[in-house]
Amino acid sequence: MSLPEATVFIVDDDPSICAALSRLCKSVGLPARSFSSPREFLDQAPGLGPGRLILDMRLPGLSGMDLQGELARAGVRLPIIFFTAHGSVPLSVKAMKAGAVDFLEKPVEDQTLLDAVYQALERDRQARLAQAQRQSLQDRFAILTPRERQVFEMVAAGKINKEIAFDLGTVEKTVKVHRANLMRKLNCGSLADLVRLAQELESQ
Repeated sequence: MSLPEATVFIVDDDPSICAALSRLCKSVGLPARSFSSPREFLDQAPGLGPGRLILDMRLPGLSGMDLQGELARAGVRLPIIFFTAHGSVPLSVKAMKAGAVDFLEKPVEDQTLLDAVYQALERDRQARLAQAQRQSLQDRFAILTPRERQVFEMVAAGKINKEIAFDLGTVEKTVKVHRANLMRKLNCGSLADLVRLAQELESQ
């Protein structure tokens, strides 16, 4: 499944750090965009697309932790790497518990930072892939007719065609038609596929 390319977003009030981090990312082929303040990033975040965020902890106005919270409340899910000269164990623990991928203290070696970026990239890719798969599953299920959904649920529950026909007040031949149609629409090649799909839908 093809996914759009992710960007490294950098939020730091020091222009020289923004420039250096952007150059580092671009030197290994990673698209990068920098922002000088949390508010500037937050205002644009909903339309920026997939990526990962390198975020200074201490910033004017909103702090890095404040921005992390604002993004969560806005439903913007980006893997965050905190990057700060004022780190502490309690602060790093708090950031990680809130979902940060890593917490790095300035100065940091280029490779250490890149390793954290690649880890965030993989986390973001996995999350987007899982979301795309969930959406694909929901889209397929949505095209079933109400009767096909009934048959689907009964087949997934282990009932045979004769039992389903009796429960629905119809004939076995009609149930076979519904079953064939729903198997085709859901792209299920076997009963096992259908049961696994039912379990996935139930877990969502």
